[in-house]
Amino acid sequence: MKTIAGRIATRWHYILVGMFIIAASLMYLIVGENSYIAIPDNLDLFVAQYKMMKNTGTFWAHAVDVPFLNGISRDNLPGEFYLYSILYMIFPTYIAYIAGYILKIIIALVSCLLLCRDFLPDEKPGDIAWICAFAYGILNLFPAFGICFASIPLVIYFLRKIYRLGFSKPAIKYYVLLFLYPVVSYFSYFGMFILGYLVLAIIWRLIADKKLSLPLCVALVILSAGFVIFEYRLFGAMLFSDEVTIRSTMKDASMSFSEIFAQCADVFKNGMMHADDAHSYFVLPVCTFYFFFLNIRYIIRKDFKGMVHDIYNLFAVLLVFNSFVYGIYYSEGMRDFVALVLPPLTGWQFNRTIFFSPFLWYASLFIICIRMAKRENVILRLLARMLPVAAVFVILLGSKHYNDLYDTAYGTLYKIRTGHEVDRLNYSEFYSSELFDTIKNDVGYNESDWAVAYGMHPAVLEYNGISTLDGYLGFYSQEYKEKFRRVIAPALERKENTRIYFDDWGARCYLYSGTDDSIVMATRSMTGVTDNNIYIEDKALSDLGCRYIFSRIELENADEKNLTLRGEYEDSSSPYKIYVYELKKFKTRG
Repeated sequence: MKTIAGRIATRWHYILVGMFIIAASLMYLIVGENSYIAIPDNLDLFVAQYKMMKNTGTFWAHAVDVPFLNGISRDNLPGEFYLYSILYMIFPTYIAYIAGYILKIIIALVSCLLLCRDFLPDEKPGDIAWICAFAYGILNLFPAFGICFASIPLVIYFLRKIYRLGFSKPAIKYYVLLFLYPVVSYFSYFGMFILGYLVLAIIWRLIADKKLSLPLCVALVILSAGFVIFEYRLFGAMLFSDEVTIRSTMKDASMSFSEIFAQCADVFKNGMMHADDAHSYFVLPVCTFYFFFLNIRYIIRKDFKGMVHDIYNLFAVLLVFNSFVYGIYYSEGMRDFVALVLPPLTGWQFNRTIFFSPFLWYASLFIICIRMAKRENVILRLLARMLPVAAVFVILLGSKHYNDLYDTAYGTLYKIRTGHEVDRLNYSEFYSSELFDTIKNDVGYNESDWAVAYGMHPAVLEYNGISTLDGYLGFYSQEYKEKFRRVIAPALERKENTRIYFDDWGARCYLYSGTDDSIVMATRSMTGVTDNNIYIEDKALSDLGCRYIFSRIELENADEKNLTLRGEYEDSSSPYKIYVYELKKFKTRG
C-alpha cells in the first residue's frame, strides 16, 4: 500500500491531467452534439465556414468562390495548412471541434514543458511545471485559434535553441521546425506580432551581447518565409489584390487620453473576450503580491541590477506593454499613423498584442511556484503545488467566455435534474441539420438558389449547404457591402445604433430589425422580438439574386415586401420554427 501511495504522491500530476483529458473527451463523446458550444465568433463564424468548405470541396481549391456573401474568394477563408483546418478536412465537424480542444491542451503541455526544460536544464519538469502548463492549456481562449495560443511557448523554445546553437549541425532541426511553425499559428492574429517581438529580441541581444545575433536574424527570415508560404492565400489577398475591402471603411472608437488609460487598466485586469484567461480572479492577486514582495526586497538590498535582470519583472513589463498597445489602438491618431506608414495594414487590429498576455500570466505563476518550491520551508513547498491546482479550478469555473466544458456539464445536469432545457441552444439545435434537410427537400432547394437569414445567424444556413447573400466575415469587398446596405437601408434608417454598427464595422452583413437592437437569437425563445415586420428594400434584395428568406419570425408585412410564404417547418430535433419566404419575382416550382 505504501508503494502505491508513494507512486500516486510522486505522479499525481500525471493522474490529474490524464483523468481530465479522458473525462472531458468522454463527456463530449457521450453528450455528443447536444453539447453547449460557444456561439459568438465560433459557431456563427469559423465552424460554419469550415463546414461550408467541406460541403463544397474547396479546402484545397483555387480560383473559386464559396457560397456566402454572394460568392467570395476561397482565399478569404482560413488556409488549408493550418492544423485546425486539417482537423475539419479529416473529421466530421463536431468531432473536429472537440479534437481541436483536446489537441490544444496537448500542444500547450508539450510546448510549456519543452520551454521549461530549456529554462531549467538541470531539472526535470516536475509536478509544478506540468500543472502550470495544464492550466495554460485549458484556458478558454478563442477556439479557432486555441492551437495558436497553445504554441506560443513552442516558438520561444525554437528561437532560444537557435540563439544558443547558432549555425551548428544540432541547430538545423530547429530552423526546419521554425519554418514549419506557421502550421500551428496564424499570421494576422499571432505571426505578425511574433515577428515583431523577434525584432525586439534581436535589438535586445545586440545591446546585451554587443554584437548582432546572425542566427536570430536568419530565424527572422525563415519564420517570415514560413508564414508567407503556408499562408499564401492571405498574403495574396493582402498584397496582390486591388479590391477595396470593408477594412477601408471600418471605424474604431476614438478615445481621449483618460479613456485610453482606463482601457489599458481594464484589459490588464480583466483581459478581453478572445483572450479571457480568468487571471483576474486568482493569478492577478498572486502575481501582484509577489511583484511587490520581490521588488521591495531588491530595493532593500539595493540590488537594482538584479531587479532589472529578473525574468519575472520582464514578464511584468511585457504585460503592461501589451495592455498599453491594446489601449493606444483606440487613439485615432495612432491608427492613422499605422495606416500611413503601412497602407496594406489599414484597419489592422494591432492591439492583438493582448493575445500574448495569457501565456505571460501563467508563466509568471510558474516562476512564483518554482521559486517557492526551492525553499526549505515545507509550507511554501506545499503552497507551490496548491497554487497552480487552484488556478486550474478557477479557470474551469470562472471563465466567462468559450467555457464549453462548464456550459455543457451545467446544461446537461440541469436537464437531468429538472427535465427542462436551458434557454440557450446546444450545438445540434443551433445548426438543426435534420430540420433544414427537410426544408431543402420540400422546397426543392438547389445550390444556385441564394438566400438570407432573419432572426438567426446566416451561419446556420451556410452549415446546412444553403448559399447565402449574408454572412459574417471581416474581409470582403466594400462594393458588396454597399450593395447589401441598400437591402437593409430601411432598417438602418430606423435604428441609429444599428446603422453605426453596420456602417462603421460591417463584418456582420446581416438583415437587421428596424425596431429591436437584435433579433439574431441563439436561444430557444424569441422573447426579445417586439416587431414582426421586416424592414428591407425587396427590389435591392431581388437584384442580388435572392430567392428565399429563412426566418424564425413570422412576417406580418410579407405581402408588402413581395414575399410569399412557402411553408412553416418544425422538427422534434430542433427548437426552431422556420418560416420560408420566397421573393415573388421567382415562380414556385411545381
